[in-house]
Amino acid sequence: MVDPQSVAAIIREVAEAEILPRFGHLSAGQIREKKPGQLVTEADTEAERVLSLRLTGLLPGSKVVGEEGVDADPALLGALEQSDPVWIIDPVDGTGNFAKANPRFAVIIALVVDKITRAGWIYDPVAGRMVVAEQGSGAWLGGDRLSVLAPAPLEKMTGSVKRSAHLVSKVAKVGRKGSAAHDYIDLVTGVLHFAHFARLMPWDHAAGVLIHAEAGGYSSLLNHKPYQPIPCKAGLLLAPSEGSWRSLKVLVE
Repeated sequence: MVDPQSVAAIIREVAEAEILPRFGHLSAGQIREKKPGQLVTEADTEAERVLSLRLTGLLPGSKVVGEEGVDADPALLGALEQSDPVWIIDPVDGTGNFAKANPRFAVIIALVVDKITRAGWIYDPVAGRMVVAEQGSGAWLGGDRLSVLAPAPLEKMTGSVKRSAHLVSKVAKVGRKGSAAHDYIDLVTGVLHFAHFARLMPWDHAAGVLIHAEAGGYSSLLNHKPYQPIPCKAGLLLAPSEGSWRSLKVLVE
């Protein structure tokens, strides 16, 4: 494996060099629509390129599955079906926010070995927050060990969901603000109780699911199967405990 702090240092350095200088300074030529409603910027492509080089250099023999690389060549996803180490990279999660100079964006990195997420990093460059988790070692923000919020009655729970019609009258507050990375940070820093995601791409969720579990949370696909770091159309629900997960599940299906 690798030293988590060495990976964290690389993420910070690439964010400082490739992402933050472009934040709030993008020209029209540095933003394009790769699919209807899906933006990509020069920060996404350059950060992924540099992260790929530096992370594979840190772990010789490893491969990369990056959001922008897969957009160009979907066959790259096949690396996740193999046993070799794979870096999963989302260079700028929340690109729509980034392009609008909204600070709710982040870098997400996961290290998968033998189809299992072994470590995850989520970095909020604007606030300088780095959340890190290794399998079996807890989730950390600097020297502080992170924990999910305690289970609460439904009417006191807050969450992140895209479709909230069934939840609005049952819980305290729901919403979504354009960055899965920040939802995961919020889940382990006392802001959110739960989150539901319908479109599961590995660069959005591999690191976050591990971080949430290492902070004591409970998650599962809505079909009751465990999450795996591969593309999936089954919904994912994260909650403070299995009991609260079951209470929420009937409202998000």
